[in-house]
Amino acid sequence: MPHSCTLEQAVDRVLNAIDGPIHLGLPLGLGKPNRWVNALYARVRQMPERQLTIYTALCLARPRAGQALQQRFLEPFVARVFGDYPELEFLADLHGGSLPANVRVEQFFFQPGSLLECEPAQQDYISSNYSHVARDLNAKGLNVVAQLVAADAGQPEHFSLSCNPDVTLDLLPLLERRRAAGETVLSVAQVHVDLPFMSGDALVPRDTFDIHVAEDERTTLFSTPNMPVSLQDHCIGLLASSLVRDGGTLQIGIGSMGDALTAALMARQDDNTGYRALLQALGGATWAPEIAANGGLEPLEQGLYGCSEMFVNGLLALAEAGLVRRPVYPDLRLQRLADNAALDEQGRPHSVQALLAGGLPAQLGAADLDWLLACGLLQGEVRWQAGRLHLPDGSWVAADLDDPHTRACLQPYLGRASGGVVLHGGFFLGPGSFYRRLRELDDAGRQRFAMTGIRYINELYGQEALKRLQRRDARFINTVFTMTLLGAGVADQLEDGRVLSGVGGQYNFVAQAHALEDARSILLLRSWRESGGELSSNLVWEYGHATIPRHLRDMVVTEYGIADLRGKTDSQVIEALLKICDSRFQPQLIEQAQQAGKLPEDFRLDERFTRNLPERLEALREQHAALFAEYPLGSDFSEVEQDLLRALNWLKRTLRLSEVLELGKATLDAPEPEAYPEHLRRMGLEAPDGVREALYQRLLLAGLQASGAGEAGPRST
Repeated sequence: MPHSCTLEQAVDRVLNAIDGPIHLGLPLGLGKPNRWVNALYARVRQMPERQLTIYTALCLARPRAGQALQQRFLEPFVARVFGDYPELEFLADLHGGSLPANVRVEQFFFQPGSLLECEPAQQDYISSNYSHVARDLNAKGLNVVAQLVAADAGQPEHFSLSCNPDVTLDLLPLLERRRAAGETVLSVAQVHVDLPFMSGDALVPRDTFDIHVAEDERTTLFSTPNMPVSLQDHCIGLLASSLVRDGGTLQIGIGSMGDALTAALMARQDDNTGYRALLQALGGATWAPEIAANGGLEPLEQGLYGCSEMFVNGLLALAEAGLVRRPVYPDLRLQRLADNAALDEQGRPHSVQALLAGGLPAQLGAADLDWLLACGLLQGEVRWQAGRLHLPDGSWVAADLDDPHTRACLQPYLGRASGGVVLHGGFFLGPGSFYRRLRELDDAGRQRFAMTGIRYINELYGQEALKRLQRRDARFINTVFTMTLLGAGVADQLEDGRVLSGVGGQYNFVAQAHALEDARSILLLRSWRESGGELSSNLVWEYGHATIPRHLRDMVVTEYGIADLRGKTDSQVIEALLKICDSRFQPQLIEQAQQAGKLPEDFRLDERFTRNLPERLEALREQHAALFAEYPLGSDFSEVEQDLLRALNWLKRTLRLSEVLELGKATLDAPEPEAYPEHLRRMGLEAPDGVREALYQRLLLAGLQASGAGEAGPRST
């Protein structure tokens, strides 16, 4: 029987039950019971004879700034949005290099960029496909699992794994086998009152967990506020949206490019004329063959099914807008009927004739009838006997669907297929409004979103026939920060080996795109970047690391166009990527490819693609402002904060703060304080105290002016 106890008693129980080293597994992201973990860590820190290894990923910490201006912006915002969210104390010690010798932390995914300079974290990083994590952690001897769960008074016998069934569902059977073999394995659950109660596979019996922390967690859930969508991102999202096929399957990664894709799909649905006009102006005619072969420009009449390891805010927004609405079913026969258009979007058969045409056998046996009743397609007391059906009204008909009389008599008893969902997700993380909207769903709405184990989503193995039917015309859309001209993608690690984030499930989805008929992997890439006033191309000749090897190259989208790389020769791949590269970098890249013998010496890029410059895109934004909203999915930032964020990003992007001449020019060109009184008050710089604050004020004013603060209309950084 599960043991209910206080937070400290739960720590005692683990320490007393596990004699040797503690191998603690914690969910990725949101699902960590931080206060309990902190209590265990504090206790073990004082017990040098005990060994604790923590296995986890995506340890979430409040955003922090390294410079004074950014700190002035962030501190009030962080206090408002993150409230009393309890930080992980082991994470702070890991950052500070002060983990005790008896504690080790191994992670398979980092909060992006947060641990680049942390040598212990870099040394103890586990490079593992998301779908292999349960296997790999079990092999390390995991003997304690701890997780935040959700509870609902209407289902007192169950917990919901809510935001994190991902690895837990895959891991539990492995742990149970070790427990059955005599090993001591403990599981700890703590309820968070604000976690959405998700149903389906996320529901587990309460006795799945050995220890229930009786003190419900009420602290602020960690959220990821929507960040501004830049001009580059909007153009990328627009082009990528044209590759999504109506009636297909969609996976989206986290970040502003995913938000841009979401906004573009909604524009395709709600403002199709404006959407088509903008795509045409962006060069849509150039990419017409790729669009016609893989997607389309028309509104989505059939809708989409979401299959994404991360249930992102954009997917919920698409479901709310009616775009993610194609249901899939957990039963292979039901799914075949759905694929053969026998069922409507609510899972109701169009007719008995439609079921027959969709693959139901004409001669119904007893097992066929049992199945129809069990899955909800037939309702009422229908019985089979000796090749005849006894109907609820007392009549008998032949169990022969070819018989028009049988079909007419069965029609009133048609029901609705059970188990239909419009999305499978493995974990979720998003802005506070995302959690609120999930909490506010009624039971029927909640059941449309199926949180499940990560192997179901990220792999075809297991129930492969069913998955292939569900995932028709799949578009797996993820981001990279660099591509080589030979088609390798880089998303997780720098050339020198330092890990930015992790491979997660990106490789899973790329491989799956090649294994599924009519599926495509689409990698989104900003073609160039600017930092400290220096411009760099994100398309490079070579790079010292690859997340996606070039033999799995497929489709790439930048703000300048679409490159279909599948099945192409090396020279064709290079040319396709040059066509969507920023023109400021094309000559050098062509020269490098020629020096390597991968392009002929007389190669000339078509002149149409030598005008890939930001100025052309800026002109489009002026003409189609309504489709370039800076925060298309809403924002936690006030209007003043949005202006300030834009100004700070401009300063970070354009100024080398160590160069006195640039600082001096920026401050001389800045407007007077009277131009932005609210902004200065928000930053505490309305009355500068000393030379340093006066400099900060002038820099901020320069950034506000340069980034267009106070101007009407949508803006992007």
